[in-house]
Amino acid sequence: MNRSRIECYRLLTEALCFLLSAVFSGAIAGAATESLATADTILVLEAGPESPRVGSLTGSAGVVWKNQQHEHLIERVQMDGKWIPVHWRLESLERSPNSVAVTAVYASATPRMRLRWEWRARDPIGPLEHTITIENLEQQSLTLPLQDSFTFDWTVPPSVRLRHLWVEKGAGTPSAEGTHNVELADGYHWEGASSTYARDGALREPIPWMLVEHIGPKDSGWYAGIEFSGRTRLMLSRKGDSLSGEVGLNPLPGPLLTRVPAKGSFTTPTVFLGAFQGDQEAAGNILRRWETRVLLDPAHVSDPAYPLLVNNSWGSGMDITEQKARSMIEDSAGLGIEMFHLDAGWFRGVGDWYPHPDKFPHGIGALAGDAHRLGLRFGLWMDWTQAGTDAASGGLNARDPRIRDWLTRDPEPGWKPEAFKGITIDIGYPPARAWCARELDRMVKDYHLDMLEHDGYLVAEGCERSDHPHVACDASSAGPQPWLEGSCSTDVSYHAVRAYYSLYEELRRKYPKLLLEACNDGGRMVDFGTAAHVDYFSITDTYDPLSNRRAFYDASHVLPASMLECYVERYPTPRLATFLYMLRSGMMGWCTLMQDTNAWTAEQHAAARQAFDVYKTQLRPLIRDADLYHISARPDGVHWDGVEYFAPDRGQGVVYAFRGSSPDESSHVFRLRGLDAGREYAIHFEDHSSPDRVEKGRELMDEGLKVSLPFAESSELIFIREVRHGR
Repeated sequence: MNRSRIECYRLLTEALCFLLSAVFSGAIAGAATESLATADTILVLEAGPESPRVGSLTGSAGVVWKNQQHEHLIERVQMDGKWIPVHWRLESLERSPNSVAVTAVYASATPRMRLRWEWRARDPIGPLEHTITIENLEQQSLTLPLQDSFTFDWTVPPSVRLRHLWVEKGAGTPSAEGTHNVELADGYHWEGASSTYARDGALREPIPWMLVEHIGPKDSGWYAGIEFSGRTRLMLSRKGDSLSGEVGLNPLPGPLLTRVPAKGSFTTPTVFLGAFQGDQEAAGNILRRWETRVLLDPAHVSDPAYPLLVNNSWGSGMDITEQKARSMIEDSAGLGIEMFHLDAGWFRGVGDWYPHPDKFPHGIGALAGDAHRLGLRFGLWMDWTQAGTDAASGGLNARDPRIRDWLTRDPEPGWKPEAFKGITIDIGYPPARAWCARELDRMVKDYHLDMLEHDGYLVAEGCERSDHPHVACDASSAGPQPWLEGSCSTDVSYHAVRAYYSLYEELRRKYPKLLLEACNDGGRMVDFGTAAHVDYFSITDTYDPLSNRRAFYDASHVLPASMLECYVERYPTPRLATFLYMLRSGMMGWCTLMQDTNAWTAEQHAAARQAFDVYKTQLRPLIRDADLYHISARPDGVHWDGVEYFAPDRGQGVVYAFRGSSPDESSHVFRLRGLDAGREYAIHFEDHSSPDRVEKGRELMDEGLKVSLPFAESSELIFIREVRHGR
């Protein structure tokens, strides 16, 4: 979206804001009102005498969602072991000097507290962000109950048809459904709990976000999400003319309490709320563009090589050695790969993050030097919150009395760590956090890292300690590591997440070129808070072509494609077409191989070099900033599936087409999106499966693009370029 268009939208939305504020200020007795807007979203904000609310949400299409519920502000706090009622009184409602934020301030006389209810627009497009900060003005600590980040109750006539969209995390493996499109009928109720411990099973964790779409002649709707990596929850219910919900920390298992020290403060997880005109695909393109501009690190987003093409040593598993790694680095350089990623297996032991002397006798810094000499960046795997049993100097030994209180629980007699997992330390505890800061700095500096990956369960889910910043647990349910859940679990994760964010913010300040990857057992920590602190995600822990395409299909509804990493593992490739099918299933976003490419044939090497060159020169620019459309049903591995990128400002795009395993479907028609109906487009088939041709935009969108492939489990890239006569 160019600057003149953004400015036009801004002026229009300011005018509409003024009108809406005038209407609401005259209609609501005793409430002060302000408005805040982007090109897509307009909010009227009301500050009542005792509590605030979002009066209305309006999109650029003019559809208004009126809210009939005030924000639920906490009604009591605990001081000196006793519960005391809280009575909030409005002090002010103010707009910031630059008009990008509106803040309502409330005060409590007993106990003395101040509450700041803030909304802000960090970009001219997309959603608005919201936080609630509660300041403790007393000379002693207070214990607070749950304060939701945002509550709402839109008035919607029962006759209006609505649809709810939510998507699952890829986690261990994508489920058969993944993307949920559900009609919001009367009596509908949904709760989506998210954490960093997503388990596979019947109840899947969502990426913490939800969308409601108006089904009608003029598609429109709204969406909300949470920028936090701890234990969070979203709720959505419809009954009669009410569409209500809550967004914030997960209160279960309760009671949820958090301790605020004297003169300290508590801030709810940031939520965002946005409106859209059009369908779900339009909403996704708005949100991804906003995230790229607001959440992602601009230093890396502006790098022409982002997203990188990577080879990961996990193709050799824990058996990786210096010799194998050097061989992989050399072959990767010849293929045009841009980074070598040394995965687990390089260290002396869990918690002992020094190179194994037998496997890596020359050290990790020397191996990084080998990669750098060949023009590759160098990345390293680490599970830096895990304690083991190695007693060597510098290690995180769970049996060391000094370390024991950092752990979320005491090790059982005879306990031993797994190959690369131990006992999670609580990084919300200042001594543990300080050790992590020193260790992360040491490794980045001494090992000459260009990228650091964190794996395992970084954020503690529960903790049995009573002297940490979180409240003490009333009880806990201790399953096998790392599962530990109790009444304090949400508060434990709250403090640990804040520590995680601060550690990575420090790393970015000190090492601005360092790339950061979130793995967390693959796809279990895919959320917007992590997106603001890393550069890319592993989106699933299963790496076959179908799992990669499923996980990408789901996550790309809500997150920028450039940061969605698919690991490409070895897959049966009886013919070259299947080999390309395997590669391309991982090349729709951030592409990381998980193979020793030395095992490829000469024919496969040649095909891969060409595919990687196409990725870097033609696909990557579209992945970075083009609109994305899901132009098929979710992949099932049997039938055809595909996605489309199109950049209207450049008039360029691509369709990734995948044929499934069915022997009876040699062709498929994809109806394209985002084109100009009146313009002509040159169509180029990368593998020459069909002759190149020129077609009208209207035909490609209404009648579709026909793709034919002779083999099951094969693929094609179809490039689209606007024909601009006389230019």
